[in-house]
Amino acid sequence: MSWESRYVPPDPRIWQGRADVPSDSCFYQHMRLLNLLSQSPQKTADITFAIIGFKCDEGIQRDLGRAGAFDGPTSIREQLATLPVQKPNIHCYDAGNIVCQDHDLETSQQALAEVVAIFLANGIRPIVIGGGHEVAFGHYQGIAKTYTKEKRLGIINFDPHFDLHTMHPSHRGSAATTFYQVAQSHLADKRHFDYNCIGIQHAGDIRQSFTIAKKLKVKYILADELHQRLQEKCFDFVDRIIDENDILYLSLSLDVFSAAFAPGVSSIQPLGLNPWHVIPLLRQVAASTKIISYDIAEHVPRFDIDHRTAKLAASMIYEIFHHHAE
Repeated sequence: MSWESRYVPPDPRIWQGRADVPSDSCFYQHMRLLNLLSQSPQKTADITFAIIGFKCDEGIQRDLGRAGAFDGPTSIREQLATLPVQKPNIHCYDAGNIVCQDHDLETSQQALAEVVAIFLANGIRPIVIGGGHEVAFGHYQGIAKTYTKEKRLGIINFDPHFDLHTMHPSHRGSAATTFYQVAQSHLADKRHFDYNCIGIQHAGDIRQSFTIAKKLKVKYILADELHQRLQEKCFDFVDRIIDENDILYLSLSLDVFSAAFAPGVSSIQPLGLNPWHVIPLLRQVAASTKIISYDIAEHVPRFDIDHRTAKLAASMIYEIFHHHAE
């Protein structure tokens, strides 16, 4: 099955705003719609992004989590639309969505991988919006299609969870198995594996996940350390990842944030981070010149309050947009 059967072109109705705003001031004026069924992506500026939605609840449902992330890409785009653009020389496409409506997560992830690979091959930086965190395995597969194993890939995951659950007994992937699947793919392909987590919580992971993380040599920063203001340790942590790898992939699970800032997520976190724990580190990675791709996951609009979570996610995309360097 080709990716086209799971692809839906972008919806122009999302990118709406006030008529009295000067031209090219906000994202709704700046966004270029790209229908991959009839158009080929072109790198139109030194920094060109493509937003791709992954409308999927299947991974969360397999984990018995709070469903509703299927609507996350639309909700986040709506909040992004009216944010200002301070760097008009950066171009961005809305490239539509990959949609999973038949419970076939694996085929949907493969479709996402194909689309991600199309953009990377054209020098365009994907920003993938989930959906549950199962988005990350499809995203990773697209990176693996594009870059040979000689390229050292560093993965940075802002998340209270390792997402290293094994696939037993069902032998099916989910949101919680995502980076275990990535690790197994690395092992099978004999790739360098450098997986790094920021925001891990002891109350958010079973002890077996810590055991698996140790076995796989996963490096992590605890949420406790950020709350204790050990910011320099965190900057050094990110610097090491940048220095030791050729390319970087950043994944942001919105449940890394406290429920006060992100109530609309699949796994709510009363002891999560605040945005200013994350933003300086996000800026550090974006400015590194090695980052090739981003994703944001786990927004569930039906549990959101005053669009707080969607606005926060849109703000994270704003930060990526304005601090990314080639």
